[in-house]
Parts: sequence; C-alpha cells; structure tokens
Amino acid sequence: MGALGIVVFALAITASIALHEAGHMFTARAFGMKVRRYFIGFGPTVWSTTRGGTEYGLAALPFGGFCDIAGMTAMDPVTAEEAPHAMVNKPAWQRIAVLAGGIVMNILVGVVVIYFVAVFSGIPNPQADFTPRVEKTVCVADQVDENTLADCTGPGPAGEAGVRAGDKILAVDGQALETFADLRDYVAARPGETVTLDVERDGSSQSIAVPLGDVERINPATGERVHAGAVGIMAAPVEDAVKQFGPVEAVPATAHFTGQLLGATVDGLISFPGKIPGVVASIFGGERDIEGPVSVIGASRTGGELAEQNQWAVFWMMLASLNFFLALFNLVPLPPLDGGHIAVVLYEKIRDFIRQLRGLGPGAPANYEKLMPLTYFMAALLLVVGVLVMAADVVNPIRIFG
Repeated sequence: MGALGIVVFALAITASIALHEAGHMFTARAFGMKVRRYFIGFGPTVWSTTRGGTEYGLAALPFGGFCDIAGMTAMDPVTAEEAPHAMVNKPAWQRIAVLAGGIVMNILVGVVVIYFVAVFSGIPNPQADFTPRVEKTVCVADQVDENTLADCTGPGPAGEAGVRAGDKILAVDGQALETFADLRDYVAARPGETVTLDVERDGSSQSIAVPLGDVERINPATGERVHAGAVGIMAAPVEDAVKQFGPVEAVPATAHFTGQLLGATVDGLISFPGKIPGVVASIFGGERDIEGPVSVIGASRTGGELAEQNQWAVFWMMLASLNFFLALFNLVPLPPLDGGHIAVVLYEKIRDFIRQLRGLGPGAPANYEKLMPLTYFMAALLLVVGVLVMAADVVNPIRIFG
C-alpha cells in the first residue's frame, strides 16, 4: 500500500502541474492566443505529438511544466502568421487573465479536493468551538525522553490556583485564545512566571492567577534541554471537531476551510526562506523539521506513509495544500514566476496611465532583457533550493509516523 500511495501521490502532483499549465493554455485559447507548446517536465523531449497547431509532450525531468504562448513578451519573436494571436498584442486584462490561469486552476483543484473530502470523509467543522476546555488538572514534571515525563503527584499549578474540570479558558493575560495550542505556546515561554486565566464556569466569568511551573523540556529540533513554563491542564476533546457534510452544506464548510488553508499557506511562504538552513543541516545529520519544505520526492513519500496507514482523507488534504502552495508561490511578483510577469503587465498599465495624464501616448512594451539578470538569479536560486530539498528528502526524509 505504501508503494501504491507513493505512485498515486506522485501522479496527483503531476496532474496538478499539468492542470496548472492547462489553466494557462485554456485561457490563452479563449482569448485567441497562439499556444505553440504544452509540455509536462523540462529538458529533452521524451514524447510529443502535434494537434491543432500545438505540440503536446512529455520531457525527461518531471519537476514542472510549461505552456509556450506566442509573444508572451515583446522579446519573444513571432511570425507574421502568429502576430495577430501574439499575447503581447492582446489587452492587458487578457494577458493578466492568462498569466493567472494556472494559479486559478490550482486553487480550483484544491477547493474541489476539499469539497469531496468534506462529503465523503470529513473536514474541520467551522461551527466547532475550539476554545480550550479543561478535562482535568494534572501535576507538571520534567521531560525524561521524547515520549516520557517524570513521575509526579498533586493537582499541578492550575489545580492549586483554582482551575476546575469543565472550565472554558477564554484568555490568558488578556489575550483571547482560539485553541489549546495557543495557551500551551504562551505558557511554555514563561517558566516560573504568573499568568492570569480568564475562565468561564457555569455561565459566569472569573479571572484566576496561576503561578506556572518551571520544567525541563527537550527541544525536538536540537535535542537540548530547555526550561519551559507548564500550567498543568489537560484539554478536553473538541466536540464535532471534524464533521462529514452533505453535498449542499459542504459548500460553505469548504469555503471556510479553504480560507483557513490559504491563510496558513501565506504564513508558510513567509517562513519558507528561514527554513532552508534547517534543510541544509538535515542533509548532514541534523533534525529534520516536520513542518519544513519538501520536494516532489518527500511529498510522494509522505503520501505513501499516509496511504499505508489508510489515512486517505489526510492524503487528499495534503494534495489540496500543495495545490494552494503552488498557486500562491506562483503569485510572488518575481520572474520567472507567473506573478513576476503579472507585475510587468501592471507596471506597463500604471506607466501608461501616468503618461496619459502628461498628454503622452503609451510607452513601448517593457524590456525583458533588463530583467534577465534577475530572472537568471531567481531561476538558479529556485534550482539550488529544489536540489537541496530533494537531497534532504533522500538522505533524511520526513517521517510522520516515526
């Protein structure tokens, strides 16, 4: 089952890339643009065929794809036959629509995947209350190893301060809480300090001052022992945290969860550069960050693990997340990404608007030759990062099930 999962996930990633490029192709054709080539992969051609004036093919390196549209830039030579259908000669809004076609396609794929998971398995319930509830208060102790705490007795800091089972924790030190993880992270950074918990009990609210414990924890990234704050609260399970929806009610639930995943993807993109040193360190034996970047190799391997554990809902949700990442990553306004080309078109429109205010005609198309050094640098950087992540996925892969 693991090998099957790897193959299925690899094919799903390939399909996502193919659909991304198809988004460009379909949009270009809708506006009468000439599509020269539609390829999955890079490098030497493995197979190709020409239909309707477009060459379709597979290339040797299955790490991406491309859709070659005549006249994508003013630097792209076109024949007299292609000129009326050249992208550069079309209105700016059509050019932007074509450049965004792949991005929209990936978002659409992600939404469709989430919808079917919501109907056939279940997704996080937007109506569920994730505010922390206390199942019981417990004593706090130092961490012995990765999975074990030292023996201890007593009610723990929260119990001694007056927190009771069933309490709903609304805020800590005036900061509203959405999940128990928010509380855990907040107190962990404050060993030995006193925090104020705003709790709801039997319909009334009260504030409880809790002196935190000072315990030792093991940093999973470095293996070092560090001091951490501990409150001694075991969270109650969230009721209906994951829910299976009917075909109609799944629509708003899908929209809500899509918004959450897109927000998390933006956060992941922002933190992406800071995770690269950890990837490099993992190649030479360092701890691999389970939330760090993965390549097609690592994602397929993780898909195989999920399939082996029969975690198909998570399998498909990971595919949705990868589609969202591919979409938003391509929005980054730097060449050679789609967002970089969109930025150039927007620059031309803003420049021509300013020229119009000055009584001047439209300027010449942007000179892409001036962008070539940046394009080459970004392409080389993406290649290097991709190779590093693939190397880490081979020598020190992420294992979600240990």
